Amino acid sequence: MFKDFAKIETFLTVVREKSFSKASRKLGISQPAVTQQIKFLEDYLNIPIVDRKKSGISLTKEGEELFQVLLSLEKQILITEKEVLRLVNKEMLFILGASPVIGNYILPEFLNDIQEVISNQVMVKVNSSVELTELVVNRKVDLALIESPTFHPNIFYREWMEDELVVVSRSPLPSTLKKEELFGLQWICREEESNTRKIIYETFHKIDVDCKNFTIKNIANSAITIKQTLLKADINEAPTVSILSKYMVEDDVKAGRLHVATIKGIHLMRKFYICYLKDRIQDALITSALDFITRKQDIKPSI
Repeated sequence: MFKDFAKIETFLTVVREKSFSKASRKLGISQPAVTQQIKFLEDYLNIPIVDRKKSGISLTKEGEELFQVLLSLEKQILITEKEVLRLVNKEMLFILGASPVIGNYILPEFLNDIQEVISNQVMVKVNSSVELTELVVNRKVDLALIESPTFHPNIFYREWMEDELVVVSRSPLPSTLKKEELFGLQWICREEESNTRKIIYETFHKIDVDCKNFTIKNIANSAITIKQTLLKADINEAPTVSILSKYMVEDDVKAGRLHVATIKGIHLMRKFYICYLKDRIQDALITSALDFITRKQDIKPSI
């Protein structure tokens, strides 16, 4: 049984996630398959190892002892696998993809630590979510952090962290905008194909705001272009505004170069995702990088 590392990993994941369903999503297998593998372990050892409760799971005394033993085994397996990888290809490079907001404003917070954690050289590629998906599929990127998933059957997606979108302007704004005030602003909008624009339109629809009635000053396909345009806007005319990630404008807001506002009655939120190929779910480098990055999901802008 202890040669069957898949069942061992399933057990460890159930314990760490404290849930059969969450373990199922992380491992990319069905919940019945997770249940079946845990039952196999219990039948093989002839002891109960997991107590199932409505609030989650807990370990029996025997299950806790097994968990500690398997943690040691897992650690040795990972060390061995990394050593084998180094022997096979000493120049192996771990390629981490990131879409622009993540790559430029979030990843730098912990990029220096990733190489040490996975004991490997790391290269970062910043690209659009669509292009990163293709790079992952074609094995040119090992793991990607993306803003808007274009779901591909060969890729496993995991929700990572939340991003709040806010109204941004060079001109001072009230902390909260009423919906009728939105029509007196000059807007820089994203292109129609943008997932961010889709989120904005759908959320505005909930408060009966039609963006087609806004005063549109410009349309751009790059959030960075929009931010730079806002920084150069004329503050002597009606405020020029757009909707951007809080992460993008944090430093500019602190420095007083830009101002942000929320909109009464709505929260503009979106999810960031981690993605990698399903057939690499047992990969030691992927596992090490994934475990480290998921612990960074509580990074918050301080504005």
